[in-house]
Amino acid sequence: MEQVHSLTNEIIPILRVFDRQKLKEFYLDFLDFNLDWKHQFDENSPMYMQVSQQGCILHLSEHHGDASPGTTLRIRVHQIKEFQQQLLAKNYTYARPGLERSPWGTMEFTVHDPFGNKLIFYEGN
Repeated sequence: MEQVHSLTNEIIPILRVFDRQKLKEFYLDFLDFNLDWKHQFDENSPMYMQVSQQGCILHLSEHHGDASPGTTLRIRVHQIKEFQQQLLAKNYTYARPGLERSPWGTMEFTVHDPFGNKLIFYEGN
């Protein structure tokens, strides 16, 4: 049977968020993601937005049912030591990530967003 479609390697996770100020402090100010776009049906409805940094794209949603709090993401990073040092230099109150070598040979650090989601940044394998 001939395949008539193709899949790309681009997967965009949706993370549940609850507080726009904390979202800004964590994703935009601390992690240096860019706000690409946002959408609301009206000023009293939940917001849905896209943030990105280089090739990493995340969707952040205030909509109930779009995602479950407590999601874990693994995000590949180039020059992880430099990235970790940049984050530490910001002296962010709620995260001081420590760099570790995993048993499977990657260098990693983990940060938790204010909404219970875990982001593991890694380099290698």
